[in-house]
Amino acid sequence: MRVFVTGATGWVGSAVTRELIDHGHEVVGLARSERARTALTAAGATPYRGSLDDPDGLAAAAKDADGVLHLAFDHTFTDHAGAGAADLRAIEAMGTALADTGKPLVATSGLLFEHGHHGTEDDPGSTASPGGVRVASENAALALAERGVRASVLRLAASVHGAGDPGFVARLVAVAREKGAVAVVGDGANTWPAVHRSDAARLYRLALESAPAGTRLHGVAEEGVMLRDIADVIARRLDVPVTHLTPRQAADHYGWLAGFAGYGVQARSDHTRTTLDWHPTGAPLLTDLENHYFAAPAHPGAARP
Repeated sequence: MRVFVTGATGWVGSAVTRELIDHGHEVVGLARSERARTALTAAGATPYRGSLDDPDGLAAAAKDADGVLHLAFDHTFTDHAGAGAADLRAIEAMGTALADTGKPLVATSGLLFEHGHHGTEDDPGSTASPGGVRVASENAALALAERGVRASVLRLAASVHGAGDPGFVARLVAVAREKGAVAVVGDGANTWPAVHRSDAARLYRLALESAPAGTRLHGVAEEGVMLRDIADVIARRLDVPVTHLTPRQAADHYGWLAGFAGYGVQARSDHTRTTLDWHPTGAPLLTDLENHYFAAPAHPGAARP
């Protein structure tokens, strides 16, 4: 297939690009900078100049493709509503371009459940979850199944981990270095589902190739890893103490990350595994944490995302 991939140079998207090319697909990757264009060319993909702020350009690229994988999202956490609106516009534009073609569109989401929920692929997302701005995008993507698009939604685990991870776990390590302590909220029994980056990349390819229209998929290898277990590894490896904070104290300690540090859900992926014959093989999160997250920063600011 000729596949249009948004977010093709991101943490997950770059692994997806490699997975697709290694399995004989042609990748056209959205590139909004010269750096992205260079990276895509080096990976063997074709750059497509544009951004999420150009729905017409996204629609044109989607129309020229045999399928779309939509991974791009503004993760700066400065304008949640704006990021959600841009994501919705992108899905609607690309979905309209694919209407009545039967071509696949795989949209990315998170595990949009409220704190403490144990969710499956059958559960709708909640606007009360930390990523609740993406519920409208999920619904819009799934609705495309009624318009002749083989649309599915891939919900990624809170931690997509591996060597080079710039995400939540890496930030926990960085804050522990900065503050001289690793903090949990309350007793730290809240849990984050997790998946290795390589397993997530393979799931995107399988979804592109064969996910039924209107399907929710869970990119989840581990249903939930307790934050206190993550904290214990970080504390031991950095030789710092574990501190237990109230939610208000966590806001001072973690800043924007505080809501995620105190948030916890569990999620199953049984339907995803059965439907797509997906069997995660990557290292578990705690093993990966031991092996790939404690290289000394090259300079004082290197650990910051």
